[in-house]
Amino acid sequence: MAYSVPELDRIVSDIFELKKGGSACASILPEEEVCRLCDMAKEIFQREDNVKSVKTPVIVVGDVHGQFFDLLELFEIGGKPPLHNYLFLGDYVDRGYYSLDCVLLLVALKVRYPDRIALTRGNHECRQITQVYGFYDECLRVHGTARVWKHFTDLFDFLPLAAVVDNCIFCPHGGLSPSLDRIEHVQKLDRYIEIPHEGPICDLMWSDPDDRYGWGISPRGAGYTFGQDITETFNHENGLQFIVRAHQLIMEGYQWQHSNGVLTLFSAPNYCYRCGNQAAIMQLDEHLNRNIVQFDPAPRHQHGVEGKPKPKALPDYFL
Repeated sequence: MAYSVPELDRIVSDIFELKKGGSACASILPEEEVCRLCDMAKEIFQREDNVKSVKTPVIVVGDVHGQFFDLLELFEIGGKPPLHNYLFLGDYVDRGYYSLDCVLLLVALKVRYPDRIALTRGNHECRQITQVYGFYDECLRVHGTARVWKHFTDLFDFLPLAAVVDNCIFCPHGGLSPSLDRIEHVQKLDRYIEIPHEGPICDLMWSDPDDRYGWGISPRGAGYTFGQDITETFNHENGLQFIVRAHQLIMEGYQWQHSNGVLTLFSAPNYCYRCGNQAAIMQLDEHLNRNIVQFDPAPRHQHGVEGKPKPKALPDYFL
């Protein structure tokens, strides 16, 4: 049975008021209720295109990676829905201590305000990666079973592959693909699958812009690197002003490349609680005027990191 609007308002309010994170979310939404919320979100995502059309004004957000209190800080800076529209570019889970809180809040906001919140898929929204980088272990620790993890990873298969803002700004999580010359080619893909190890869906999640021209082999082991010539051709062929993507740690929180043809946004400050980077979001008004806002981590006492168990060492594939 679907949640009523008052029930959804209560869930969103309770999650925003969380002070501890982690297992506290289990008291707000026990396992059965989380699965119910995922089922509601799945129906909403199923109605959306592979490339989600987003209208301005909107705030564009890069990786948040389970850093719940920094996500709350982001909403303090940008403003909370429904007064402000948001486009999140994936990587909601893993790395940080509070993946469940982050993804629960974002999915609850999507269900409550489906036209105000756009969520697209990142390379961490898949089964294989989340079993290595923390989300699976967190679900097991909080709920005692893998059922919540399974419901979320099933839901991730329904997330749009990218977004386009006012038909002028293309927004994948990672980057471009040699298999996809035009946005309509993305629309024709079958997205309801686990992210493959290769191919166009993989490329959208994993590719990175590069200083070298043409296509290159990615050091990540998935996707490609693409040069300014590739960006300029894609933007010209699709009538785009520029590309906005996430996926890469940027010390200033944002970086323009390819003669302002590509903007990278990274929205997890002090990534992994040790990188010392700033984060950034981009505000777009109805005339596509842009304002990039940098921000620092939420105050350390809010994180609760001192009381968290030390996570196991993980491979730093994109540090």
